[in-house]
Amino acid sequence: MLRIGIVGCGKIAEAHAEAIKHTPEAELVATCDLEILMARQLAERFAAKAFYDDLAQMLAEVKPEVVHITTPPQSHYIIARTCLEAGCHVLVEKPFTVNTEEAESLINLARAKSLKLTVGTDEQFSNVAMEMRELIKQGWLGGDPIHLDVYYCYDLGDERYARAFLKNRSHWIWQLPGQLIQNIIPHAVMKIAEYLNGSKIKVIAEGFTSHFLKNLGEIRLKDELRALIVDENQTSAYLTFSTSFRPPLRQLLICGPENSLLLDQDHQALVRIPGRTYKSYLDKTLPLNYLARQYRKNLFKNIRLFLKKKFQMKRGLFNLINFFYESIKKDGPEPIPYEQILLGSKIVDSIVSEVYKDSKQN
Repeated sequence: MLRIGIVGCGKIAEAHAEAIKHTPEAELVATCDLEILMARQLAERFAAKAFYDDLAQMLAEVKPEVVHITTPPQSHYIIARTCLEAGCHVLVEKPFTVNTEEAESLINLARAKSLKLTVGTDEQFSNVAMEMRELIKQGWLGGDPIHLDVYYCYDLGDERYARAFLKNRSHWIWQLPGQLIQNIIPHAVMKIAEYLNGSKIKVIAEGFTSHFLKNLGEIRLKDELRALIVDENQTSAYLTFSTSFRPPLRQLLICGPENSLLLDQDHQALVRIPGRTYKSYLDKTLPLNYLARQYRKNLFKNIRLFLKKKFQMKRGLFNLINFFYESIKKDGPEPIPYEQILLGSKIVDSIVSEVYKDSKQN
């Protein structure tokens, strides 16, 4: 039975605690938060035996084997380093760290101590994402991916919510180098990093403030991003982040030399797009029928998963946690290779540098 601790007891910690609760051979033994009442409420709701407002004390007294870090990003590095030095395996929520230098330091430490380390980009482990990964391994694309197109949107909510968020300048998001963009895009970037090769990347990015925020009087916060990423093998990716799109899309299109795949994260649908074309009017009918059949197939598959209680909103997190624990118990490969984590960090760093270069100059 793996003994698990959680550091940071806010909203996302609840999803982690719920996943741990339903994970065989794992037990939540302690919670920790600078606000002791937050640690206590999470511990009581999920039957943890201890709660703390001091990380060192929790590590010394409870000695968890695994620690989940669900605190604001600026604290990820120092908390993860402390836990690794105490001999704990560590799962860090996204963003993994504030920059690549910190990411490299943690990974090197984990390797030196033969400990496991991963990042909580759980959308890579949703049912449809894993199905897509398997199809690519089986050769559906007809070769390596040529281009990826990612839409990743975030809903700022109605005007009242946005005004309240904008006025709270003490919120940790304002302190990140990339602010809102850096906090949200790691999910999208890690989807891209999984299918790019090598560490030499070129990034062209443009960020700007939406009309919605400008109408509220906000001109500093950038909530729109368009980025082109190209690796050393000329595999390209286009990333669109927006708070304005309706509906707020979360989609991944992977184009191959023969066929393509479309993953719709919001509707948990995976669609195969064949490269074959037809002559005359058949090209306006047969492909549409093929696509319609696939959407119906996705519908019935989701209904079956719902009836089997395998269609939770955070199913990807449950899968990621289980794969991580398995890698610990069997001393196998981490669910997300360290090379992908580092590449993802480098891409985020490059995007943030491009988007905020004018403010640095000023």
